[in-house]
Amino acid sequence: MKDTLIRKAVMSDLPVLKEFLQMLVNAERPFDETLDDGNLIYYDIEELIENNNSEVLVLENNNVPVGCGYAQIREAKPFLKHDKYAHFGFMFVLAEYRGRGLNNQLITALKSWVSSKGVKEVRLEVYVENEAAIRTYEKTGFEKILMTMRCEID
Repeated sequence: MKDTLIRKAVMSDLPVLKEFLQMLVNAERPFDETLDDGNLIYYDIEELIENNNSEVLVLENNNVPVGCGYAQIREAKPFLKHDKYAHFGFMFVLAEYRGRGLNNQLITALKSWVSSKGVKEVRLEVYVENEAAIRTYEKTGFEKILMTMRCEID
């Protein structure tokens, strides 16, 4: 979209980012019956904004925030080929702006930041039943490598 830009998040974005977080939680509830009721906090957004090892980006359309996402540099497990990797999270675009390639732009910008840090491996988590998100991530080069499974014991 020509009127959309991507910028680094600032502390004054916290109220809208916290709203986006609850919208994301609500969008994910149908995929995970174990999510608790009420408002949930997946991320310490303030810490992500302030930390040099993370980058929080905001998508804006006509100066109005419409989406966000973050990348965070993390230490890899000792048995992996890479020492560090970037974890992507908080990937969110308002429903009325989906299907316009904004998530692709956001992922491209986050990958650029990760690359500038000398990191080559990027990972994210997505619900296996969230087919729309999986298609989006696959279009941007992600591949499925692991599925988390669960069971409830009486």
